[in-house]
Amino acid sequence: MADTHAKGHDYHLVDPSPWPALGALSALLMASGFIWYMHEGPPFLGAIGLLMLLYTMFVWWRDVVREAKDEGHHTPVVQLHLRFGMILFIASEVMFFMAWFWAYFNASLFPTEAMGGVWPPEGIQTFDPWHLPLVNTLILLTSSTTVTWAHHAVREGNQKSAVQGLIVTVLLGAIFTCVQAYEYAHASFEFTSGIYGSTFFMATGFHGLHVMIGTIFLLVCLIRTAKGHFKPDHHFGLEAAAWYWHFVDVVWLFLFCFIYVWGAGTIAAH
Repeated sequence: MADTHAKGHDYHLVDPSPWPALGALSALLMASGFIWYMHEGPPFLGAIGLLMLLYTMFVWWRDVVREAKDEGHHTPVVQLHLRFGMILFIASEVMFFMAWFWAYFNASLFPTEAMGGVWPPEGIQTFDPWHLPLVNTLILLTSSTTVTWAHHAVREGNQKSAVQGLIVTVLLGAIFTCVQAYEYAHASFEFTSGIYGSTFFMATGFHGLHVMIGTIFLLVCLIRTAKGHFKPDHHFGLEAAAWYWHFVDVVWLFLFCFIYVWGAGTIAAH
């Protein structure tokens, strides 16, 4: 009888799960709660939604890890499809960032009379790109190297070296976030300082959010690597995290070149 119900294919038919519904409800509660808080409402609703979302992430990832490591559902065919899915996800993120770059270029290349006909608008003091922005660029470039080191170490079966590479990568990601927060705290303009402030903080802030998400992603991979979950031929979780981190790195290079360096050169020209 057992052979009758044995799986005769390489695909993974996911069992019914409550986590997608709970995740959607948690995200709705968090967003609604924080929007209410911004309009002088109480903060507890958004905090509850955030805690529920974090819990959903934990139990959902726990189930995925069990399916891959213990139950053997992530066959080579499933891993291939997961790679396609990650590629499509990163492509959708590229389109998201295109919106912020489009807004920035539209305002900077064709400044309206309301902006005084110049870019950046009068009164805006841009950041020196060769100070903190350059430091953060070097930090991210280094972290991209260390995550590649960790990935190759896993492929070679060197668990100790992989753990070391991921520790360095996670620390560099955390340092990047701290430097970005320090830069924001010392900005001469605010989010509400017209089109420049809104485009700057939306583009760099959205990227900063991705850095924090990627750092958590890599931290989970660090814990899993230390526990011996990843094998030379079975480590899609780490591979996906590395892809995501390289994507974050490339986006920052565009931000650095166009918003920091090119923006500073524009104001110097005026």
